[in-house]
Amino acid sequence: MSSSTDEVSAVQGQERLVDQAYRRIRDAIVAVSLQPGAPLDEKALSASLGLGLTPIRDALKRLTLEKLAVTYPRRGTFVSRINIADEARLTEIRVELEGLAAALAAERATEEDRAALLERLADLEHGSHDRADHTELDARVHRAIYAATRNEFLEATLNQYANLALRIWNFCLQDQLAGDEHIRSQRAVVEAVVRGDAPAARAAAEQHLRRFSQDVRSTVLAMRA
Repeated sequence: MSSSTDEVSAVQGQERLVDQAYRRIRDAIVAVSLQPGAPLDEKALSASLGLGLTPIRDALKRLTLEKLAVTYPRRGTFVSRINIADEARLTEIRVELEGLAAALAAERATEEDRAALLERLADLEHGSHDRADHTELDARVHRAIYAATRNEFLEATLNQYANLALRIWNFCLQDQLAGDEHIRSQRAVVEAVVRGDAPAARAAAEQHLRRFSQDVRSTVLAMRA
């Protein structure tokens, strides 16, 4: 029995290390701290993160499946390149799914979920307007909404699409501070979820996403002009 318990604990511990490696590398990629095209050397990441090679390798495999990294035979693994045109394609999918997630969260959120959402919103409202910091705080609000849907398939899908879109946004807006209007529109989503108003939550989530996507595209066009 003791041996079996030890084996289970070892597996769980390994899973936690993989998750930790994945989150830390993912967040650096999304924040553009790891630039598009940058090499993802297993040994260098192991040394910098203080984690073994096995969790690093498993994390890189997951990031490759999620299109945040790309592996080339005999060359290694690199942060995937950014295609600005992907933003529009991601947004047209995310608008529908984010609206669905907000509506489901409004219907299914527990008291603990609502408390967590309000806490994440407070962090966002009182946090830094630095682009990378703000984007991470905003992402935590979105992830709390996804978790409150009680649909792990929807949650996993939205997290993947959100990570890809947030990286593009950070890349395009990295020299700009976050605006208060974005925070206000996120508050509208959270408040609708918390009061259990599914139609309002869906509408607010869709508007929140469309508005910010339009801001990104306007910024890109202005940069190219």
